[in-house]
Amino acid sequence: MSVSPADPRVGVWLIGARGSVATTVITGCAAVTAGLHAPTGMITETDLFADCGLPALSSLVFGGHDTVDCPLPKRAEALVAGGVLPHGLPSAVAAELAAADREIRPGGPTPGDTHDPAELVDAFAADIRDFVRRYGLSRAVVVNVASTEPALAEPVLADPAIAGKAVVETARGAAASVGAAHGGAALPPSSLYAAAALRAGCPYVNFTPSTGLHHPELTSLAESSGLPYAGRDGKTGQTLLRSVLGPMFAERALAVRAWSGTNLLGGGDGAALADPAAAAAKNAGKERVLADTLGAAPEGETHIDDVPALGDWKTAWDHIAFDGFLGTRMILQTTWQGCDSALAAPLVLDLARLTARAHEAGLTGSLSDLGFYFKDPVGEGPSALGDQYAALAAFAARLRELSGEGL
Repeated sequence: MSVSPADPRVGVWLIGARGSVATTVITGCAAVTAGLHAPTGMITETDLFADCGLPALSSLVFGGHDTVDCPLPKRAEALVAGGVLPHGLPSAVAAELAAADREIRPGGPTPGDTHDPAELVDAFAADIRDFVRRYGLSRAVVVNVASTEPALAEPVLADPAIAGKAVVETARGAAASVGAAHGGAALPPSSLYAAAALRAGCPYVNFTPSTGLHHPELTSLAESSGLPYAGRDGKTGQTLLRSVLGPMFAERALAVRAWSGTNLLGGGDGAALADPAAAAAKNAGKERVLADTLGAAPEGETHIDDVPALGDWKTAWDHIAFDGFLGTRMILQTTWQGCDSALAAPLVLDLARLTARAHEAGLTGSLSDLGFYFKDPVGEGPSALGDQYAALAAFAARLRELSGEGL
């Protein structure tokens, strides 16, 4: 990509860089930059974020970590075959895909890996710093788009003596080590990557329901790092709809008796979420939105079924039982069918640009105003989509004001 000196380059370091979402992000950014496709789904390309000083799409440079070795061009062709990407697009942006593929480094831990957690964090952070240095980047944002991890059990440390050693040195350089200790086990992979991001001095976005910075041994580190961070679990389909319908029932004073849901999906997500513990992590955010917007959790459960034949497509059904005037019983049923990668990719690009701009502007801590994008947002904020959009608009105004001050 051709970038002018006045438009400094910004890195986007993707955890799970060869997955469907990451491949769609990289391919889509190149396609929009080249004028091959419109930026559909990107809120940062609407008037709301005009004059906010966001990094241009053409300035983004991609790299990342992954534990698989399928080259991005080949992965993109597989997404074409699955109907996710348009025919001919991987060939049209072949140079950009190849460039990003060269910047993907081995992730971990892999089965049988004997590396100490501290060694893995050191290696991951070194990869990110090297990426920033070689490209002369003004900054880089680390975004987790890897498969969902199993949910952690109740966070009780096995040994209090380990607790003070279970975090990595902060971005300020204070010495500490990554030990371990969630129930005596090592930090989960998402937390290792999150710690590495902070150690490398990079803002972090968790687009998955995995633990990341939510681990009790990383919370204080994140808060003291002086870096902005956002997450978690991108809101792309069923929960997006719930965050609209839940407030509708509450504001119309309609009593919801039960709310049940089913998700059918294939691909890597379907395989990962076939693990009940991983599905529990995913469903927690879906159910929390209902409890927050309705005032209490309704009866009913959400199920996730792996259907490999669906590939990267998913179907989500919701069955809502509610009472109307004089106790009249009624039902609302919804069906959401879509491609998760195509829904997620524009949001990931938005979040990378917004978080990079927040970092440039000197904002620190949890970016709660970005809750619009997440099922389980960090920090304090509303759960209803309309209220979240208002918070996002206020964030845009703040960035616009900061951009004006820099002129």
